[in-house]
Amino acid sequence: MITVASLAPWLGGALALGGVGVAASRRRELMVRWCAWAVGVPLVTGAFWLGRPGAATVAVVVGVIAVLEYGGLLRLGPVDRAVLAAAVTGVVLAAWLAPGQVPRVVAIGALAVAVVPLLAGDADRGLHRLGAGLLGLAWLGVLAALVPLGATGLALFVAVSVADITAYAAGRRFGGPRLSPLSPAKRWSGTLAGAAAGLGTLALLSAWTWPTAVAVAVGGPAGDLLESMVKRGARAKDAGRWLPGSGGLLDRIDSLLIALAVLLVLS
Repeated sequence: MITVASLAPWLGGALALGGVGVAASRRRELMVRWCAWAVGVPLVTGAFWLGRPGAATVAVVVGVIAVLEYGGLLRLGPVDRAVLAAAVTGVVLAAWLAPGQVPRVVAIGALAVAVVPLLAGDADRGLHRLGAGLLGLAWLGVLAALVPLGATGLALFVAVSVADITAYAAGRRFGGPRLSPLSPAKRWSGTLAGAAAGLGTLALLSAWTWPTAVAVAVGGPAGDLLESMVKRGARAKDAGRWLPGSGGLLDRIDSLLIALAVLLVLS
């Protein structure tokens, strides 16, 4: 059985090797990104070490930040963002404290999101606010799956991250047909190479099952394209600018979100 303790040496080793490679490259962008990972990975790993309370804390913090970035992309007002953040938080807390009540909490969250534009009588942008809110709840609420998954969720995040990095590098190196008009820079060559790297990472971490494999190989790229669609609609390059070397947090977890959704369906 995979545990956080079994993952910790691999994560530490990957950070160390990555640091050596980044130092050798002397590229400032990579150095900044590695420093962000060097801070974030130990914090997240330590939280997951605490079990469900730690995983729930990570999911709530990440979910609220992602809601703020998502709301900024879709130009949602402060009330819409606050209600959506509360709904996502409620789903995560239900997954921790009352797993059997998750569907009910999701339904309550959806109703709350719908009520905001209705009470405002917003005839001009009400439909946009409603659609954006429901999409945000469905998309970001899946972070609640990190609570029951525990170490498997952490391994899934590592695998999709490795797949993303490999896909970016291989796509630039080998070129070829574009994956989708939603993201012209992404190539099929990179996607296939990234899937292979992600599956290899799952095997290395003893987290390979057919649901996790499909989640990484299919869900990861799909999540990346979904965020690309949202950003293109918002005419934005990144979800945020505060995370060194990565833009926003949503830019880092987009692949994980749909991978988690695929894993939930297949499990």
